[in-house]
Amino acid sequence: MNLLEIQNLKVHFPVQQRLFGGAKEFVRAVDDVSFSIAPGETVGLVGESGCGKSTLGRAVIKLVEPTAGRIVFEGEDIAGLSGAELRARRHRFQMIFQDPIGSLDPRFIVADIIGEALDIHGLAADAAARSQRIDTLLKAVGLDPSHAQRYPHEFSGGQRQRIGIARALAVEPKLIVCDEPVSALDVSVQAQIVNLLQDLQRERGIAYLFVAHDLAVVKHISHRILVMYLGRIVEAGEARSLCRAPKHPYTQALLSAVPVVNPDAKRQRIVLTGDVPSPIHPPGGCPFHPRCPVAVARCKTEVPPLRELEPGRQAACHLAG
Repeated sequence: MNLLEIQNLKVHFPVQQRLFGGAKEFVRAVDDVSFSIAPGETVGLVGESGCGKSTLGRAVIKLVEPTAGRIVFEGEDIAGLSGAELRARRHRFQMIFQDPIGSLDPRFIVADIIGEALDIHGLAADAAARSQRIDTLLKAVGLDPSHAQRYPHEFSGGQRQRIGIARALAVEPKLIVCDEPVSALDVSVQAQIVNLLQDLQRERGIAYLFVAHDLAVVKHISHRILVMYLGRIVEAGEARSLCRAPKHPYTQALLSAVPVVNPDAKRQRIVLTGDVPSPIHPPGGCPFHPRCPVAVARCKTEVPPLRELEPGRQAACHLAG
């Protein structure tokens, strides 16, 4: 059984177009998205800034309220839960945020940042057990237990992100949404954090939804990849297969921008013209057609379904095959 199943999820934000009222329009941040995550699996979610991937990640764990659709976690639909019912289930899914500075309360020492989750969910019998648990978590993420008495400003960016990871681990979740967890870090530190996440997954069986715009990082950590454009999934498949032979023109363009280690390697750079269309007034037909280098007349009028091209491989493109 899948750990998580997202079914036809939509997140639409209302906007007021007129100064003195009038009909509301909506930003279609997430528009009819479906996918699943198995226990212990990493699913990468990639796309340009503004495509809706962070909103999708937050909606999955109910930090953003979905407009429609189902969020089935361990067989239970949590989409309609709120208040005490949702809080009772929060320990099963957590989040690691993009900004390792802004996500940590500067007024708290590390022991209280990590210990707050233990206190809320009643996971420590007494002060001694709480302190021991915090020490164990700090060791698990590569920090010294003595760091528990320091404040966030006393740490480097990579160390702060390790504290954020320890906080997420404190309640022993089954799923962690990683929202651009390495994009604010130096390249050398990025590799350390990615390796740490992989080690923790092997040790604890955690599943990740790994949100990022860097396909090279996502390919390294993910079992499967979802490519998102303008609120929709346009391609999905096993990570290596998708990166080796992308089917959707948008995925091909993203991959052509990934730096190549071998300077002698030949790769055609695909440069997309124009900007991502407005999610308030998306184009008709395929949402990618205004920027697609191979679009045909059909692409302007018919929305391509996300269809299976081969086992485990899907693409939303009329021309993919």
